[in-house]
Amino acid sequence: MTSANRHKFPALHNAMWPGLVGKGGPGSEPAIDLETMLDVTASAEVEGTRFDGVDLFLFAPHVEIDSSRDDLKRLADRIASRNLVVGSLVAPVWPPTGGGSAMGSDEDRKSFLRQVRKACAIGRQLREIGIRSYGIVRIDSAVSPVAWSEDPVGNTRRIAETFREACSIAEDHGERLAAEGEICWGGMHSWRRMTELLELVGRPNVLGFQADMAHTLLFTLGYNAPEDRILPEEFDWSRKDLLDEAIGCMTRALRPWTVDFHVAQNDATVKGSGSHDKTGRHCLPSDPNGKMDVVRVAGAWMRGDDGEPTRAFQHICWDGCMFPNEVMMRPATWREILAAMIAVRDAHGWN
Repeated sequence: MTSANRHKFPALHNAMWPGLVGKGGPGSEPAIDLETMLDVTASAEVEGTRFDGVDLFLFAPHVEIDSSRDDLKRLADRIASRNLVVGSLVAPVWPPTGGGSAMGSDEDRKSFLRQVRKACAIGRQLREIGIRSYGIVRIDSAVSPVAWSEDPVGNTRRIAETFREACSIAEDHGERLAAEGEICWGGMHSWRRMTELLELVGRPNVLGFQADMAHTLLFTLGYNAPEDRILPEEFDWSRKDLLDEAIGCMTRALRPWTVDFHVAQNDATVKGSGSHDKTGRHCLPSDPNGKMDVVRVAGAWMRGDDGEPTRAFQHICWDGCMFPNEVMMRPATWREILAAMIAVRDAHGWN
């Protein structure tokens, strides 16, 4: 038995949005089209194992949010021709992509919810077409921590109200939502604020948490929320015991909510590119500056307090947001990433 055959689940996916996020704007690198992203994903192979699927950003030029059913059938054919399936979808809820702030004006909130409705409709159609049998629709607050901080209590309540309405939309379409905790989203920019928001929404069967290892590491450092820092200032990264304790504190709060999971590496710094605000810097798994043992930290999210796999999601995804284009076009990049994903599944997967 090869290592790649030890566990069947979770499925291994690659995110397509790194071809768009932080790219295409003034002074930034050009976007990478969906066909190319699909090709580099389908071409990666490690000891006979390949990626099982992809997660999609529902925004042009990758996937138009107003795609017709025929458009989606053609998309499904392109993905299926590469022996891939579709998992999670990112709803374009931000003002520059047609959405609006979840804590904004009535018109802002209508725009936010309109994009959620369109994304959930696409998710349902992709299920009906037969290319998608699992995965969530991802949302965030579409507002900065600075704007949120003008009225933390009132703004969190407003975001929660919007998210509850989004839950009703998702439920009507047979979808689940996941809120991505990331330091650049107001009201979701720390582990404590993220937990508070999820509890205030109070729809655990519909709205959960999307954990990305590169972003959640920054939660322990208190970026944009020093009061919620877990690791001490001037932390000595050789103290793996303290890092494990900090990650354990965070995952005990957020793991029960986690319904979607991104494997990633981070060097404990932030990066912004193009129009994308500063957030967790994604690194290759073997980056010498990476601060995490990727397999070990993944276990803190994928296993419960009893040590058993939570089985809370049917696939895991690699997110390489804001990797340079040159790195993304190297076949060795995707072999390295796939090998890391396999190692995570070997250690924490199930049959």
